[in-house]
Amino acid sequence: MKFSTLNFENNPNVGLFAIATDKFCIVKKYIRKKDAKLMQNVLKVPVYEASALRTGFLGIFAAGNSRGVIVSARLEDDEIRQLKAHVDVLVLETKQTAIGNLMLANDNGCVISKELEAHAKEIRDFLGVNTRVGTISGMDIVGSLAVCNSNGCLAHKSISEKEKNLVEKMLGVLVLQGSINFGNQWVKSGLVANSNGFIAGDRTSGAELGLVAEALGFV
Repeated sequence: MKFSTLNFENNPNVGLFAIATDKFCIVKKYIRKKDAKLMQNVLKVPVYEASALRTGFLGIFAAGNSRGVIVSARLEDDEIRQLKAHVDVLVLETKQTAIGNLMLANDNGCVISKELEAHAKEIRDFLGVNTRVGTISGMDIVGSLAVCNSNGCLAHKSISEKEKNLVEKMLGVLVLQGSINFGNQWVKSGLVANSNGFIAGDRTSGAELGLVAEALGFV
């Protein structure tokens, strides 16, 4: 099974609550067992539960690739310890908290917001990939506006050609433009993906699922 649709307690914005790489998936605490099993079957990686700033918004507050996850030092100490029990963690000393919204990364490269530019070397060294500052649709929140794996990338429909070229160069994949959850162009909100499969919000249309599958290299 390469993909499935899902909601968390009737919320189709599954991408807000999880981060997936080719080595692991981290999802909000107290996920239903059947949902965790579904994610593990589709993504084919271990699924760990955690919290961030006492919320379940892992997709907003964490980013990374197969090497590990990156979070803000503003997370609680016990939350960072919990993450470190499962994966390698880089803790950035920054006033920014929504690292997942400010970073787009795969195992080939990384695009970050200018808000994280001072940490570009730390991020590059930790993830083991080249890192550049960029935008999508003229906005710094590159992690909110695209989802990638090591085979492709789905981005907000208004990404410019220049932005698209930078993302493709840095991540080593082609970028397609689309939406999720029946028209939502903030694609990160409703999508969790790695190179094995993807989980989309259950309001995603058949046409959208087909485009996601194409964008991420599953067809």
